[in-house]
Amino acid sequence: MRSLGPGLALLVLAAGCGDDEEAQAKMERLGKALYFDEGLSSPTGQSCASCHDPSAGFADPDGTACSEGANKAFFGNRNSPSAAYAAFSPDFHYDAGEGLYLGGQFWDGRAKDLVEQAKGPFLNPLEMGMADEAAVVSKVRQAEYASLFEEVFGAGALDDAQSAYEDVAQAIAAFERSDEVNRFSSKYDMYLAGRVRLSEQEMRGLKLFEDEKKGNCAACHPSQPTAEQPRPLFTDFSYDNLGVPKNKENPFYTLAAAHNPDGAAWVDLGLGGALKKASENGKHKVPTLRNIARTAPYMHNGVFRTLKEVVDFYNRRDVGAFDPPEVAENVNTDELGDLGLTDAEVADIVAFLGTLTDGYLGQ
Repeated sequence: MRSLGPGLALLVLAAGCGDDEEAQAKMERLGKALYFDEGLSSPTGQSCASCHDPSAGFADPDGTACSEGANKAFFGNRNSPSAAYAAFSPDFHYDAGEGLYLGGQFWDGRAKDLVEQAKGPFLNPLEMGMADEAAVVSKVRQAEYASLFEEVFGAGALDDAQSAYEDVAQAIAAFERSDEVNRFSSKYDMYLAGRVRLSEQEMRGLKLFEDEKKGNCAACHPSQPTAEQPRPLFTDFSYDNLGVPKNKENPFYTLAAAHNPDGAAWVDLGLGGALKKASENGKHKVPTLRNIARTAPYMHNGVFRTLKEVVDFYNRRDVGAFDPPEVAENVNTDELGDLGLTDAEVADIVAFLGTLTDGYLGQ
């Protein structure tokens, strides 16, 4: 069982019992209510789930390059990443041994953990557009789940806006850590458990995915169980500049100067922008590949619409098949760009990626 966070510990003490599972279930239920509440935006109509929908692998169901805000005239500047399995990312840190920044949340790692991430979208004018923390908490006070909130965090927990906003984020993070969000129920999970076989094409794709001399995908998207992670997460939580081209159709470029002063000249520096560190320019977080078949479009800017395009980009980036990188420095030239895969091998890898979708019901 996961250790209790501050909110769960408070609930257990308040209840005078040690029923950790009941406390956790209540916290997750509250977090789910907050996650799906379309009233916590301005104007109303947008929830966390609007851009991180279970039906779309907890990513944006609209399939647009960058998510539309609660105010329909606004768009975020990046493709919405999946919220599924984000709970397994370590806190943002620099690993001196590896010489890499690891973990955190958002494409650029600007949030240390899930709780800090959950605080961001409510107050982002391009997303949920709430004026401030007090405005969010005011709406929570009026919600049907307000009594559950006080049951979880204690009587009067909604009185102070600052502490209550922290509790809102804690509850959402608890839901995002739950089994409902992190199901580990794909065909590949069943294959690892010995319950099903992969098709011949899927098996070829897995071998190509792991072969250091072919796809080499597992270098950043580990696919095999380990003692530390018995259920592979298909990410090493690092940051990389893949040399992704600019998405010329990104609607963020069209926003007024108040929200995008650079217009179409805006350049996404990723981790380097968050850290103000040129050596990290252009690097974005390596995402999990779980549910990847449901989370189109792809890359941090949504430039690719299909998985075939993505794998083809990895395969042929450096042979003149794609536009130049948006950020030319720090591009990974060691692990991708000219893999020499045939069209059939690309198709095999795509077929394997389809086995990572949760909810597999086959035998």
